[in-house]
Amino acid sequence: MIDKVVASADDAVADISDGASLAVGGFGLCGIPVALIDALHRRGTRELETVSNNCGVDDWGLGILLRDGRIRRTVSSYVGENKEFARQYLAGELEVVLTPQGTLAEKLRAGGAGIPAFYTKAGVGTQVSDGGLPQKYNADGGIAVASAPKEVRSFNGVDYVLEESLAPDFGLVHAWKGDRHGNLVFHATAMNFNPLCAMAGRITIAEVEELVEPGELDPEHVHLPGIFVQRVVVAPQGEKRIEKRTVALSAPSTPSPSNSAPSTPGITDQAGA
Repeated sequence: MIDKVVASADDAVADISDGASLAVGGFGLCGIPVALIDALHRRGTRELETVSNNCGVDDWGLGILLRDGRIRRTVSSYVGENKEFARQYLAGELEVVLTPQGTLAEKLRAGGAGIPAFYTKAGVGTQVSDGGLPQKYNADGGIAVASAPKEVRSFNGVDYVLEESLAPDFGLVHAWKGDRHGNLVFHATAMNFNPLCAMAGRITIAEVEELVEPGELDPEHVHLPGIFVQRVVVAPQGEKRIEKRTVALSAPSTPSPSNSAPSTPGITDQAGA
């Protein structure tokens, strides 16, 4: 078996050229390949097309590439939490292909499985199938690029829309553990889009928090086999960002003679894992 470990994140992304397409794992700020994105930012790569559930936040994840005008086009299912994203889209600086989330996941899975297209009920009877979704605006607010109509076919009396799969040039993913052969284990919800992006990329680069030797991972616990991964780089766990913090008052408690103080407000964090 080939040892797929490379020395650094900078070395791992060295051949990602201007205009490349990238499938980038993560959901919100959970499980995103921060080290690889930062290395790509340092490299100065431009005109990128990203395929990702979302596009980070203004100063984190894919948001740093977006902020500096490095992303030309993105295929995403959720584009909230990023003011610069909204500004660029509405100003005609960014092309956005909005895709239903389940459809996006299947596009990536199908691409990794060698399936060119598939039929789904999601989006039938809407602009997803009928066309006309604004993908890029003119500077004056007019529509420069709109989505094209897609083929719709009936099976057993039910209409389905034909969706083409995705096979980007590179897949960038984050894993909890990995071995030198590229077998990966993801932690809890950080699994999200990572296995799908790894499958879809023609060349997949995995950053792992912990590198282990071949044979140390229980085969039954491997979430993604190394056949889908071409490079592995060690990226120890760094900062874990909280995407949205919600503070709410707890339900009032009944005072007692020994304790008449008000209840303590409860705090709920939505954090990356």
